Amino acid sequence: MNDILLLKGTLQRRPHAPAVVIRNMPKNAPAITSKNLLFLAKQLQDLSSYWARQSLIKGCLIDVCYIDVIAKSNRISGLLSATGGSTNDSVVGARFAKEIHKHIITHYVSESIVESTVKNLNACIKLLDKEFNGSISQDDLDNSVRMRDLKYEQYGIGKTRFRNIIVDIYYVEGFKIPDNAANITDRSIITIYRTNAKLDVLMKSIGINVQPDYVLSDTTLLLYPEEIKLLEQKAPYLIAMATEDISQLSSDNVVSSGNDGTIITIPAPTNEPTIGVIDTLFDGKNVYFSEWVDFRNMIDSEIPVGPEDYVHGTAISSLIVDGPSFNPDLEDGCGRFRVRHFGVTTLGKYSAFSIMRKVREIVAANPDIKVWNLSLGSDIEINLNFISPEAAILDEIQYENDVIFVVAGTNRRENDKNLDKRIGSPADSINSIVVNSVNSLGQPATYTRKGLVLSFFNKPDVSSYGGDTNDYIRVCTPTGEGLRTGTSFAAPWVTRKVAYLIEVLGLSREVAKAMIVDSATGWDSIANNSKLAPLVGHGVVPRRIEDVVQTADDEIKFIFNDVSENWDTYTYHLPVPIHKGAHPFIAKATLCYFPSCSVNQGVDYTDTELDIYFGRMKDGKIQSINENKQSSDDGERHYMYEGNARKLHRKWDNIKHIRKPLKARASALKVYSNDGLWGLSIKSKVRLGKRGEGIKFGIVVTLKEIKGVNRINDFIHRCELRGWLVNRVNVGNRIDIFNKAQETIVFE
Repeated sequence: MNDILLLKGTLQRRPHAPAVVIRNMPKNAPAITSKNLLFLAKQLQDLSSYWARQSLIKGCLIDVCYIDVIAKSNRISGLLSATGGSTNDSVVGARFAKEIHKHIITHYVSESIVESTVKNLNACIKLLDKEFNGSISQDDLDNSVRMRDLKYEQYGIGKTRFRNIIVDIYYVEGFKIPDNAANITDRSIITIYRTNAKLDVLMKSIGINVQPDYVLSDTTLLLYPEEIKLLEQKAPYLIAMATEDISQLSSDNVVSSGNDGTIITIPAPTNEPTIGVIDTLFDGKNVYFSEWVDFRNMIDSEIPVGPEDYVHGTAISSLIVDGPSFNPDLEDGCGRFRVRHFGVTTLGKYSAFSIMRKVREIVAANPDIKVWNLSLGSDIEINLNFISPEAAILDEIQYENDVIFVVAGTNRRENDKNLDKRIGSPADSINSIVVNSVNSLGQPATYTRKGLVLSFFNKPDVSSYGGDTNDYIRVCTPTGEGLRTGTSFAAPWVTRKVAYLIEVLGLSREVAKAMIVDSATGWDSIANNSKLAPLVGHGVVPRRIEDVVQTADDEIKFIFNDVSENWDTYTYHLPVPIHKGAHPFIAKATLCYFPSCSVNQGVDYTDTELDIYFGRMKDGKIQSINENKQSSDDGERHYMYEGNARKLHRKWDNIKHIRKPLKARASALKVYSNDGLWGLSIKSKVRLGKRGEGIKFGIVVTLKEIKGVNRINDFIHRCELRGWLVNRVNVGNRIDIFNKAQETIVFE
């Protein structure tokens, strides 16, 4: 087995070269007619009249309905825009239409901007009728001489504004008032669209007195049914999203519980790393490993607690502390872990709002814990148009703190006939590692629920063994041995590996997540399998940690850890070995990062996009192994529909896995230059102008020798000649370093 290599060197950075962007319609687009403009002008006039009669908010909430999934660059630019401003600044929500997969984006604008847009549309109609006989095509827009010589001022419209409106009209189907009626009967977590009104003042004007303890953010609060009904009666247009607060925990299959007569012992803990567990209660009186668990009860003392409320949480911590001792066939080589266990709920129904507040407090009060296991989940399916409030809190916590959550993918009940049941919250958390379950043969478990999230994000991320019919996980319960199945018992095996990578080997969470995902991919592109990926994610994580931190003799695996602070973070100096004038490799790469997210943006949830390009250098350009040319600067125009960019290149996804497919008769790759260099580039895009202080990322690259030859020493030598510092991620050495770092030094 080869060690994984950590490459350290200076990655170059460059900002995006400023360029004049001239917007166009697709070449085959139908001509835009004055009737199209007149139709939209009439809709906006009606909306303007509607909002003039409303007094709760100042301004207008308007849905812009598009013809397809729309790229940021193709959002409206001339319509609903102020002079010198960007329409992206007025976006307060985004969702997909129910009947077909296409964008509906909600804007909050002033009445004057709506009136100005109607005026501009009428000016464009006059120009079209006079100069283009009521119809304009892309060929007309391409006629630079004619477009330049038009007397725009005679019609009361500017040249750029006219072009932008014409292009906007192609992509826009119409405008309407937002309508996301909650249609729920229990107390719920409600998110309203962001306006210029403060949440408490706005609710009070409707007749709802908001208690401070019921506010989660400046747009999200907890409401009871009668309050929701009042909100729907007086201002249904304010509701951006709604989810029921009281959920039933996703059930695990309990096969048996009792003492089998086996006595297990465990030594006292020493310097083992600590993992955080957020779950039901822990029984420290009746289990053999209680000394390894620091239990904190976070449940209100007035809530009644029974023996059943200690079973699930105790079982989860037993796997994290000492799982391989009573599941020897699942021995992972990670050793034992200490646990700081927070009991936040009892078994059965729970309040998502209450748990979210507790999770935020727990993580803030325990900054020493970097890896958290959350094996609680809702029986209710996630919504296709917005992230659950629970998941949004986890994503926010992980963006703001150097922590990572491993979350169970939730289970389908035994009597549930819905075989396509979607996963439940918080398994829709984008920044977390979400784990589904497989049986001992690596097949999806019978209780497995499905992704995707927001109709796009590939959740679950990975899968692990969680038991199945007649093939169970052994756990320790307050009454002895228990046999269980469920994603709750698959997640801890991944949590242990993540903690090993971060706490023992000292890797960043970005690299750790990338290594977990990469280890699951193998050389089969499961993530591109539309039937299998929603069930198992990128694949099944290997049982042994050695199979995560080492690689086959015919593979070279190396990792990067850096920060994206400019548009492009790159190196063009990766010296991939050459044999007989060619590169005898196929390649794959996995990129992971933790972006900020905006729950108010609905389906356009992640604020930052990192796009990876990796491949041979040719004429100073990277020839990416997945033929990605979205951000190519080769001087040619590479247009791709947004839907295809998301499907083919995972645009806006915070996990990217690219590869050169492994074929039965793989051929060596042509060397484009004498030195045979390869390049790596991470390009950054942002929504809403929010870049932040830089996004950390981790990358795992694997080169597989097509003839089975071990060329790692050649690669290391070439890298060192190019100025790279190459460190082997050697497990034995890293453990020695970890143990030394934990020693207590006594000064005499």
